[in-house]
Amino acid sequence: MINPQLQLSDFDYHLPHELIAQQPAKERHQSRLLRIDNQNIVHDHVFTDLLQFLKPHDLLVFNNTKVMKARLYGTKISGGKIEGLVERIITPHKALMHLKASKSPKAGTSLIFADQINATVEGRHEDLFEVTFEQEVLTVLDQFGSLPLPPYIEHSADNEDDKRYQTVYADPIGAVAAPTAGLHFDQTMLDKLPTLGIQTAFVTLHVGAGTFQPVRVEKISDHIMHAEWYEVSPHTVEAIKQCRANDGHVFAVGTTSVRALESAAAQAGLMDNQRIPLPHQGDTRLFITPGYTPKVVDGLLTNFHLPQSTLLMLVSAFIGIDTMQKAYAHAIKERYRFFSYGDAMLIEPRA
Repeated sequence: MINPQLQLSDFDYHLPHELIAQQPAKERHQSRLLRIDNQNIVHDHVFTDLLQFLKPHDLLVFNNTKVMKARLYGTKISGGKIEGLVERIITPHKALMHLKASKSPKAGTSLIFADQINATVEGRHEDLFEVTFEQEVLTVLDQFGSLPLPPYIEHSADNEDDKRYQTVYADPIGAVAAPTAGLHFDQTMLDKLPTLGIQTAFVTLHVGAGTFQPVRVEKISDHIMHAEWYEVSPHTVEAIKQCRANDGHVFAVGTTSVRALESAAAQAGLMDNQRIPLPHQGDTRLFITPGYTPKVVDGLLTNFHLPQSTLLMLVSAFIGIDTMQKAYAHAIKERYRFFSYGDAMLIEPRA
């Protein structure tokens, strides 16, 4: 139940445009880290300091989804230009897509992408169009698609983005946006974790374009959350079980890992009434806002998020609106870099 008193304006802040990171740090691990301790006090660090705030038997849960080259350009058979963004692949030849055109295409409309790929609009599902391709969708995207960088990044995707807007552990493919908290980890840092007794596990949540959609209602409880597919495997559940048995903390790497873990707890339940989710896969529309008590996740590593976004509301569920606003004001004052290619924030487990 979402608190009916929550207003969109509670999650607003002013961000100077120059703090929106347009390029990643030179090396993945060279970002800064804002730490919020269990007394809600803010501390400034560099990202590699993260390792000193994790203890043996703590568990980092990463989202291993891989970003598709989901953006395609083409024309309708009538000649009108069209821009497509694959949101979800349904079958090898069929996808749900966002389509931009001067007039929305109707069922039966023929499309041509990249001057040579034939496709047909089959119908519409809310804001998405069901499109059938003559060739396999992933093959088309691999050959002719481009990486769908977020709208606030002002350059077209290039070869560097193809590498850096993707985690080093990305697999399987299916997202249209990167789980950006994981972008800070390079293989050297990942390899160091087990030497410190820090465990790792993976969930999959295929991040959709809805992650960038603004909330358009002032009353938060009126917002309808977009659906995303996720999986929490038996292997990850076992890792959480071992973490709990050894008095470790479960840290979600990114808001999407939070949504996957908490969705499994909500949809499949908890093991033996402990804070361990049962394995599950499926769609989630879980909307986490202040007042929500996390069932699985203790701590959170995340990036800085857009004003008035559902992701900022999720962060506020962990630390409260006032602390969120103070932390973001501090980050702006100290010139942290924001959003996908920006710096990170660590929220330690609450006291």
